[in-house]
Amino acid sequence: MGSRVGIIGAGFAGLSTAKVFKTFGLNVTVMEKEPDVGGVWSASRRYPGLTTQNPRTTYELSDYPMPSSYPEWPSGEQVQAYLQSYAEHFSFDHDIMLNTTVTRAQFDNVTETWTLAIEQASGEATQLVFDRLIVCNGIFSIPFIPDYRGVDAFTGAGGRICHTSEFTNIDDAIDKHVVIVGYGKSSCDVANATVATSASTTVLARNLIWKIPKKLKNIVNFKYLFLTRLGEGLFRYIRLRGFDKFLHGVGLPIRNALLGSVESVVEKQLHLREIGLHPEKPLETIARSTVSLVTEGFYENVADGNLSVRKHTQIAELRAGEVVLSTGEVIPADVIICGTGWKQLVPFFDAQTTSRITDAQGNFRLYRSMLPLDVPALAFNGYNSSFFSQLSAEIGALWLIEYFSGNISLPADSHMRADIDARLAWMEQRTDGKHSKGTNIIPFSVHQIDEFLGDINLPLGALKRFSQWFMPVVGPDYRSLTKRLLARHQAASNKQSGAM
Repeated sequence: MGSRVGIIGAGFAGLSTAKVFKTFGLNVTVMEKEPDVGGVWSASRRYPGLTTQNPRTTYELSDYPMPSSYPEWPSGEQVQAYLQSYAEHFSFDHDIMLNTTVTRAQFDNVTETWTLAIEQASGEATQLVFDRLIVCNGIFSIPFIPDYRGVDAFTGAGGRICHTSEFTNIDDAIDKHVVIVGYGKSSCDVANATVATSASTTVLARNLIWKIPKKLKNIVNFKYLFLTRLGEGLFRYIRLRGFDKFLHGVGLPIRNALLGSVESVVEKQLHLREIGLHPEKPLETIARSTVSLVTEGFYENVADGNLSVRKHTQIAELRAGEVVLSTGEVIPADVIICGTGWKQLVPFFDAQTTSRITDAQGNFRLYRSMLPLDVPALAFNGYNSSFFSQLSAEIGALWLIEYFSGNISLPADSHMRADIDARLAWMEQRTDGKHSKGTNIIPFSVHQIDEFLGDINLPLGALKRFSQWFMPVVGPDYRSLTKRLLARHQAASNKQSGAM
């Protein structure tokens, strides 16, 4: 395959792809629009109170552990520092172009190369040519803020409206009436962080969802329940194999009892009935959207009256210094912070290219969440909402090495299209349409990784797979894979040289 590889984005996916591809002798160039690496962990996007959802050992790359001095749930700043040191440790930090925005990416059918127009923060513009292009700008690339009625009157009177990723200074909440839109992790994190300094903090929750405590009964780390193969197997995957068949077949009563007991513990531990925040739906619905951990202190602040949650409501209109809710209630507001999700867009592609990788609803049509079938020399990595996003990206990069090397026997084109159709329909059904434009993987991260490894005939050892049924999946479980694949490539190269 061509040796010049362009990578758009320097988060977990972009950096792990660069590291893997460079290990296999390819020339990589990573283009990142922010002034630092990290993606969602960049300093320009870190809201107050940002920490990982995963415990430290389950959020490491396979061959580069996080510092043991890091806490169980590292801060956003610590994760960014970890990724910077990762690039430096594997000596590809000089292959990263920061403050660099890709404004156009176009494929030339004659030369079979990609030409990228880039613009740097200094204003300098140039073009780069690559044999392969890998998009790693992530599913959290462009903040989404609803178009509220009355926004001009609100901002004209001095009000501020922003996304959670744009609220990076806690001092902006001092003595302000803060309204948080959304009930996901970022919304609750920001709301809880502002309580100490704001005049008031109100969370608007259109829908209540289950949140999982970091430690159930304040004892058992949630990773032993949900970050294992058994925990993942409790939720029904698109295709049932192995022990999954038992859990969703004759073993269904056992599976239901396990989920029911966890639901009971969470309900009582968080006093959801007492504070009026019970979701009134089964715990298993966490498989329909992004699984959200409890923000430490959030429910205590609700119980103490320091933080208010208006449930089953949303903004109907903005006025100078206030918000009108869909219930008719009017509350004071100086700062509105929206945890309202993201747009999954690829603005550097023209309309024709975009139409080849997405459907009419904007869903990405990618085989294995990586490969567009109608655009050559192009792939995506990190286009999945995953519990183990770092491992999904790293193993995905190995899959791409094999694909671009011609070492994967892919199904027929019609079968791949049918698989894409089936997965999009399945995502639509199980997430009630909230599948991040077809990129939702949670909570089936390990299932996806297994599919990658099966395609490239690089299976995890049986003993390791067995241990993952009861112990959390961690980065070092996959440490040997890059070396094994590299040895296979070297053996094939030596055999070819000997035959010539």
